[in-house]
Amino acid sequence: MKLKMTGAAGLAAAFVAGMLVATALGWGISAAGAKTLGAAAQQQQVTVQKVITPTVTDEDITLLRKDLRAMKMQVIGQNMSMSDAEAQKFWPVYNHYVRDLSEVNNQKYALLKEYAETWATMSDEDAMIYVRHWLEADGEAQALRLKYVPVVSQVLPGKKAATFFQLDRRLNMIIDLQLFSQIPLAHVKD
Repeated sequence: MKLKMTGAAGLAAAFVAGMLVATALGWGISAAGAKTLGAAAQQQQVTVQKVITPTVTDEDITLLRKDLRAMKMQVIGQNMSMSDAEAQKFWPVYNHYVRDLSEVNNQKYALLKEYAETWATMSDEDAMIYVRHWLEADGEAQALRLKYVPVVSQVLPGKKAATFFQLDRRLNMIIDLQLFSQIPLAHVKD
């Protein structure tokens, strides 16, 4: 059966899928395992014909985002070899970074929700406004990462700081990929 997921239901499905991928990353997938995971994800990709009415509330999405943040923290903790002293310095910085990033992501998810609700009736001008706002949100997230590079490098040695930013970026890309795979393109061919 082919399904199209839009609105909050699509967002929730993307969050769940992102959480599953993040969990798998926490279990230390090897390169071969990652290829297998990628192949499995391609096989399970759903093409849509029927629109599912959103049944997920904003509160549900808030809880899913909270769970996702907890899973990201777990994945980062499992994949970084920090001493107790390093961890004691790193986690408060990480928590502050997550709070700041959450503000940026609030904008991103509000844009995504708005798009999911209006894509079918969106004008050309609305579409371009959406693209500009989305790119601005991406720019804010990138600026935030750049702001935290010297902060993290003060509490972790270079390679460990780099590992953190690699993990953070990869997890965020996976989440974005899962989210955007659930919404239709602005121009849908009939």
